[in-house]
Amino acid sequence: MAGKPKLHYNNGRGRMESIRWLLAAAGVEFEEQFIEKREDLEKLCKDGVLMFQQVPMVEIDGMKMVQTRAILSYIAAKYNLYGKDLKERAWIDMYVEGTTELMRMMINLPFHPPDTKEETLALIIERATNRYFPVYERALKDHGYDYLVGNKLSWADIQLLEAILMAEECKPDILSAFPLLQAFKGRTSNIPTIKKFLQPGSQRKPRTNEKIVAIVRKIYNF
Repeated sequence: MAGKPKLHYNNGRGRMESIRWLLAAAGVEFEEQFIEKREDLEKLCKDGVLMFQQVPMVEIDGMKMVQTRAILSYIAAKYNLYGKDLKERAWIDMYVEGTTELMRMMINLPFHPPDTKEETLALIIERATNRYFPVYERALKDHGYDYLVGNKLSWADIQLLEAILMAEECKPDILSAFPLLQAFKGRTSNIPTIKKFLQPGSQRKPRTNEKIVAIVRKIYNF
């Protein structure tokens, strides 16, 4: 019997958090090997297990997978969260790319210099409310289903929920103009595997603070 997937990353959100979300939503238990200092990352590089000398890296099914998108695509396909055909997969990909763009802005926000944070936060809120969230609100309205693609939970839904919760950390009432997304958030948050992941004590990581920023800067030397 195959062991649990093993995630190699620092003890924070970053690019690994969506992988944690997807595994958790699929009901898959996983282990984490935290990179706590620069030497930990250098050892992985010297051991030759990082194809491009970068993390995230996930050990799964006998592979040492790198590149966030490749890892997520594999997990989504393996656990039947990637649509029933090529057309559904294309829609899932488009929706995921949109949330990824928004989430990348939010992930990077704590690392911005203090004098640019307010402007960057305003841009995140503007993009969320005018570019990204209207797309998902319209999709739910147009087809009338509970989920974005094929009326079945997919990677796109899981990542949208993650993006919504991150955006609400930036502006608690950010969904005020999106009633269908509010209902979507309620539904998906109560899926048993996701509800468990949202409980205190899970492997979900907290919002990035200054302490985490300092650790990340030392590990990755930027």
